[in-house]
Amino acid sequence: MSKSFDRFQRRKLITSYFSVTLSIALVLFLLGILGLLVLNTQKLADHFKEQITVTIFLKDSAKPVEIDQLEKRLAMAEYTKATQFVSKEEAAEIHSEEIGENFIDFLGYNPLKNSVDLQLNADFVDTDRIQVIAEELNTLSYVEEVSYDQPLIALLTENVKRISFWILIASAVFTLIAVLLINSSIRLSIYSKRFIIKTMQMVGATKTFIRKPFILTNMKLGMLGALIALIALGVVLYYIDLNLPELNLIQDILMLAILFAGVFFLGILISLISTFFATQRFLNLRTDDLYY
Repeated sequence: MSKSFDRFQRRKLITSYFSVTLSIALVLFLLGILGLLVLNTQKLADHFKEQITVTIFLKDSAKPVEIDQLEKRLAMAEYTKATQFVSKEEAAEIHSEEIGENFIDFLGYNPLKNSVDLQLNADFVDTDRIQVIAEELNTLSYVEEVSYDQPLIALLTENVKRISFWILIASAVFTLIAVLLINSSIRLSIYSKRFIIKTMQMVGATKTFIRKPFILTNMKLGMLGALIALIALGVVLYYIDLNLPELNLIQDILMLAILFAGVFFLGILISLISTFFATQRFLNLRTDDLYY
């Protein structure tokens, strides 16, 4: 009978520890994902900004030497990320593939222009800055027109600011929720041992002596939960880097080290604080209140 009761108590204890560890791991994993998003908000915004293309259409009279000069000028400019020359023949092929028919056969000539596709560095993807660049390029005698999607750029800039703001708000809210969830799991775990706490207190054990094993145990569970969360976070990072290598998430070792260390120590800190206050609550309760 005694052995059966011991096995039941052991299973109950393991279940309690498993529940606390899993709760900590899930919450810290979500916090890690959110932290990753916060730290890479600017990088993601820059990635989308740098997909914007400014097209410089050239006059038919533009000489090869002038086109070479333009490409060299753009390559030396601080606002340039990449350039690509697109001949009128290449542009015609691309357009024919898009519309599904050869429009040159229908028109009898190629109305398209030679052009240079310019991709800007993210810092210069701004309506005012692009306008200045376009005006500067339009002064060149062999440039026909500088074209870019102004409404899209304005919308992108506005949405980046809005998304960044709401990500910060969401981070604060989820951090609070994470603390409350971990705190609740630990309190429930300690609640089942409230009679043991009160018994130890009644036989003369000090509050520090009673709290110490609970704090150490839950700190270990916090560390274990944090390690599980970090492994899961590492898998997610690997998957993202595999599918979106241009984001270079794994390349920033310092940022990842700070994020992983932050998640690990947050798990320990929340476990320590939650355990301290949970045990303190039951230590301060009267014996009669333990039944409610």
